[in-house]
Amino acid sequence: MAFTRPAGKHRAPNRLTRRTATVAGVATLATAGVIGTLASPAMADDVKAPSAQEVSLERTILVGDSVADRIAAQAVAQQYEAEQAAAKAEARAKAVAKAKAEAKVKARAEAAAKAKAGRERAARDAERKRLNAYVAPVTGSYVSTGYRTGGNLWSSGSHTGIDFHAASGTPVHAVGAGTVVEAGWGGAYGNNVVIKMNDGTYTQYGHLSSIGVSVGQSVTSDQQIALSGATGNVTGPHLHFEARTSPDYGSDIDPVAYLRSHGVNV
Repeated sequence: MAFTRPAGKHRAPNRLTRRTATVAGVATLATAGVIGTLASPAMADDVKAPSAQEVSLERTILVGDSVADRIAAQAVAQQYEAEQAAAKAEARAKAVAKAKAEAKVKARAEAAAKAKAGRERAARDAERKRLNAYVAPVTGSYVSTGYRTGGNLWSSGSHTGIDFHAASGTPVHAVGAGTVVEAGWGGAYGNNVVIKMNDGTYTQYGHLSSIGVSVGQSVTSDQQIALSGATGNVTGPHLHFEARTSPDYGSDIDPVAYLRSHGVNV
């Protein structure tokens, strides 16, 4: 006799099928004379109680089924746990990769911002140095008449500034940053410009042929403010330059020492 059953993954034959197959096998053994003690000829047609051997076989089958079921369930549980662990590991890996990518983007942004801030700071420093720097009033010139030089050319009896050699029309520059407080005719100084410097001192530029700034105007270091000339009390074209502690005549200080104190060698 043949017994059939549906096939299933991770599933042993059910108890009824296995028991039926076993009993059939026992019956076959009895017919062949292998198990002769299972039934007597007189009771062949009657229902008989199972023997001890049958009971033992059935118990073995039941135990085997229980163990197989547990093993199958355990296998399914282990597979589920493995799949869950793999899913969690994949999620962690994705999270780590995302965090690394975001960290790289953030680091690049911070580096770019830092570089930009550095460039802006350098530009501000350069501009501040430029504004605070001092230059000679006439580029490439030299002092032709020194400070406190005596003679009847000056009403005070001595030179209150220094003269820079300069042909008429030579550009004249502000020696530093400040605000124009006088721009026009200055008597013996001819056309002149007076600037209140940012450090509180004053500088004067005299005998100009033309003026390019006006009172109240802010100027920067090295900015052209006029052209040299020979206006006022002069014997020839040049630039008269004074440094003062106030805008008033008579508060003059040594212009060479003043320029040198600001890094300008004349």
